[in-house]
Amino acid sequence: MTKNIKIFLRTIIALVVIAAAAGALVVYKIKNGFPVSFETDQPEISFPANKPALLLFSKTTGYRHSESIEAAKHVFQNLSEKNNWFLYETEEGGVFNPEQLRNFKVIIINNATGRILSAEQQKAVKQFVDSGGTLIGIHGTGDFSHDDWPWMNTNLVGARFSHHPLNPQLQAAQVHIDKNADSIITHHLPESWKQTDEWYIYFSQPKGVKIVAFIDGEKILPSGNMFFVHDKNFGMGKYQPVAWYRNVGSGKTFYTSMGHDPAVWKNENFVSLLENAVYWSIK
Repeated sequence: MTKNIKIFLRTIIALVVIAAAAGALVVYKIKNGFPVSFETDQPEISFPANKPALLLFSKTTGYRHSESIEAAKHVFQNLSEKNNWFLYETEEGGVFNPEQLRNFKVIIINNATGRILSAEQQKAVKQFVDSGGTLIGIHGTGDFSHDDWPWMNTNLVGARFSHHPLNPQLQAAQVHIDKNADSIITHHLPESWKQTDEWYIYFSQPKGVKIVAFIDGEKILPSGNMFFVHDKNFGMGKYQPVAWYRNVGSGKTFYTSMGHDPAVWKNENFVSLLENAVYWSIK
């Protein structure tokens, strides 16, 4: 074997090793998040009288849906002005303390991924919901990067995340409203509408919930196989939930797996669904 061939083969091997290491690093960040730090300083907040207070939290240590997060902030600001709500938007976890949380009616976890709250802050959220508050989660809040928060995985999501389609990642589907859902959440929504999104696939149907909306999972290409992953070529069948809710203690939770693409925040029906969810929370 000539010297040039040896150099070439060593270069190829080195590139493969580097690519594998980079891929492993990306997967680790998506699944576990880093760097991880927990903010503890309590912010100064002036809560106006006679306005329901909403907390919009968008911190990420895992994959960041940057454009969707920013689009959501803009939409919730507009909805708050329209409906006379007080919106406090932050990516700092210091507000998650019992004293300040009791001033809010709703916590909205806006595509937050990775390890986002300390154990004490997670406990404060549980107390908030058990005491009558509502927790709303959007898209990335229900992925597999929140294994350090089993209470949220159980009481907000209720199913174990598997994957999302990759070929193509974004697909158009018809979103259908479940006829048994609470009429406040479905108020003024059509029976169905078309939406392009990244459709989350779970290992099972969410447990202990009331379904609000679903798609026909047999009409999308569900495969999440890539590189060395060969076991993600399955979906959830004809009835694939994409929004649901439940009662928890004296409070409530609402989750939608929709919301990956910033374009969905221009979809009037998707925005109305979330507006209704807030109304349902504070009624």
